[in-house]
Amino acid sequence: MRIVAALGGNALIRRGQPLSVQTQRDNLAAAAQALAPLARAHELLITHGNGPQVGLLALQAAAYAGQSGGEATPLDVLGAESEGMVGYLIEQALANLLPERRFATLLTQIEVDPADPAFAHPSKPIGPLYSEAELAALVRPAHWQFGRDGERWRRLVASPRPLQVLELPVIRLLLEQGVSVICGGGGGIPVLRRDGVVHGVEAVIDKDHASGLLARQLGADLLLLLTDVPGVAPDFRAAEPRWLHRTTPAALRELALPAGSMGPKVQACIEFVEAGGPRAAIGRLEDATALVSGSAGTQLSKLGPAPS
Repeated sequence: MRIVAALGGNALIRRGQPLSVQTQRDNLAAAAQALAPLARAHELLITHGNGPQVGLLALQAAAYAGQSGGEATPLDVLGAESEGMVGYLIEQALANLLPERRFATLLTQIEVDPADPAFAHPSKPIGPLYSEAELAALVRPAHWQFGRDGERWRRLVASPRPLQVLELPVIRLLLEQGVSVICGGGGGIPVLRRDGVVHGVEAVIDKDHASGLLARQLGADLLLLLTDVPGVAPDFRAAEPRWLHRTTPAALRELALPAGSMGPKVQACIEFVEAGGPRAAIGRLEDATALVSGSAGTQLSKLGPAPS
């Protein structure tokens, strides 16, 4: 089976944890344990989030630019840096568990539309959380925008929809040769094409939308979105949410879900299945094997609920 598995940001940094490399190594040790059975038995492509990492790199770059009088490093370059860094940590964690398997981390350029309305309405949160006082004291470029994340604040950047994965032929070749691929980190590196020339752009692509695009273009058998909740719940704010097990794109379209968290995951799954993908699943990282077998999480297909 060809599986595209998207690691949520909680696999790397949980809310409130320090943004240290050791924290990420510790968290990825558990993530690798969950992913290893998939890499052993299937064609596996892994994507991952990078919001905290790219935000921290942006702060570091802005601080250096302020001291040196130079320009701040653009987001596409910071995205490439974070994709390489996190990919290296994931690859190492998996290779230590499965020395007999082959892994490759691939920097991934993903084309976006220069006319995408997202460029005029930054909405993607990146970087650390700030209190009111911390935000007021923060030294930052004037063009940075911030929005609320719960009771705190995070930087917001443009998040255009992905259109085309430029490294797709290389990814397909690696998978066919039995290599487990780590790519599309943080949604990939956003690029534009002008007069046949590729340029980076100041944006961050949503990881779930990029994962769905990869799954569609690779003809994956399963799109697997791994997070820290058991699945999708219509009443997700309830004390005891009712988790959906088997559902359809039409049923999920009726739900009102948070735009910044579960919403993109559900939309990516809907688009994958409606484009002909056999099955998509959303659930907890530690349930990865059960999600593949269909016995856990929210399972999405055109067939809908199975008889009980």
